Amino acid sequence: MPQQEKADANASQKQVFGQLNQLVMNEPRLKGAIAGISVRSAKNGEILYQHAGDVRLRPASNLKLITAATALSALGEDHQFSTEILTDGKLEENKLIGNLYLKGKGDPTLLQEDLDLLAKKIKKSGVDVIFGNVIADDTWYDDERYSMDLTWSDETYYYGSAVSGLTASPNKDYDSGTIIVEVSPGKKEGAKAEISLQPSSNYIKIINNTKTVQKEEKKDISIIREHGENVIIIEGTVPVHAKPIQEWMTVWEPTGYALDLFKQSLAKQDIHVMGTEGIAKTPDKAALLVTDKSIPLHELLIPFMKLSNNGHGETLVKEMGRDRYGEGSWEKGIIVVKEELRKIGVDPSSMVIRDGSGISHVNLVSANDISKLLYSAQNQAWFPTFLHSLPVAGNSERLVGGSLRYRLKNPEMVGKVKAKTGTITTVSSLSGYLKTRSGEDLIFSILLNNLMNDAHGKPIEDKIVTLLYEY
Repeated sequence: MPQQEKADANASQKQVFGQLNQLVMNEPRLKGAIAGISVRSAKNGEILYQHAGDVRLRPASNLKLITAATALSALGEDHQFSTEILTDGKLEENKLIGNLYLKGKGDPTLLQEDLDLLAKKIKKSGVDVIFGNVIADDTWYDDERYSMDLTWSDETYYYGSAVSGLTASPNKDYDSGTIIVEVSPGKKEGAKAEISLQPSSNYIKIINNTKTVQKEEKKDISIIREHGENVIIIEGTVPVHAKPIQEWMTVWEPTGYALDLFKQSLAKQDIHVMGTEGIAKTPDKAALLVTDKSIPLHELLIPFMKLSNNGHGETLVKEMGRDRYGEGSWEKGIIVVKEELRKIGVDPSSMVIRDGSGISHVNLVSANDISKLLYSAQNQAWFPTFLHSLPVAGNSERLVGGSLRYRLKNPEMVGKVKAKTGTITTVSSLSGYLKTRSGEDLIFSILLNNLMNDAHGKPIEDKIVTLLYEY
């Protein structure tokens, strides 16, 4: 680079970093808060700028960067989950004499249509009647359903779903352990609202305390699941002709939910069960009848990272523990996460990792550690998959732009930022990759903690990234 060009570049860098310093010091919404910022060269990993870069902070869903990278490293891009149907009985003519077992192996993408397909295969094998019980087996993982710091108030909403070795999702967003509740106005004023569930299930009891009101009146609907129960109470008013309201609600004990859906699948095939249902471990002597495989990990990372799916993060941690140590637990999974971080070139000794999603307020990671992970990931064979999973700023396609689709929409910057968002109460974060106006590739991590309102963090992050674009 000619001397004058180099001088101009240095002056531009100083100006950008000077503006960053001014922003951090003078931004009113950061008063009393902590901002951890780390900016590296994507080419050589050199730290170009940092502010409290080594301070351990709550990363929120930026922790998913760690989970995704270590899962790719530990499990491989083509890793699949499976669901099996086994029996301890024998087929005599069209009768299965013995129990039928639905064994889950952690698949967070299991849909009603997958269970229907399994039932069709059972029917095709010649089974019309089961002289035995239908048993659900969720022992692939341990029986801890919630990560250690999840608060009970989060447990009923989709982002706090229970983790089980056998679970089901309502649609291809794959929010495992949830059901979609839809509230539509009744056919006339004064009538109760009409409630539907996707998928339809007898596992959930609905208490409908709603009323359809005049179209000029307010839509005010509350949907709450009772703690520790599968009772959903819906209250409030919905105007006639109003658009339906949808809410993703978790189920209590997703193993029973998946079993209920499977029973429906058997009924659709006119397979009659003469026994009862239950939850137990599959006997070692049971014979495998049919298997369903999930999408591979490289595809699962799209909804996981683009839509910031907490359930996937927790499932991947348990799967790593099960795969390496034969125990599907958070404890063993987090050991694997730390082992894989060291392999990638990141020292986890200064981190506190409590889950796989970042929902815990006890997780602690520094901005410099996150930017180091993003730098080191570039040298891994799985990096293209990792990069492809990140939300792309300003891209309106839901499974491309993800949680960044409505941010950083400056036409010049669209597609130039690929980064993971993060939000929990009082915390906002954004970390990823940026191609600057001059064509330089930067890595950045922004962790904002102790905010009075976590929504205030997003415009600050966008200001920082926009300044970096001018680097």
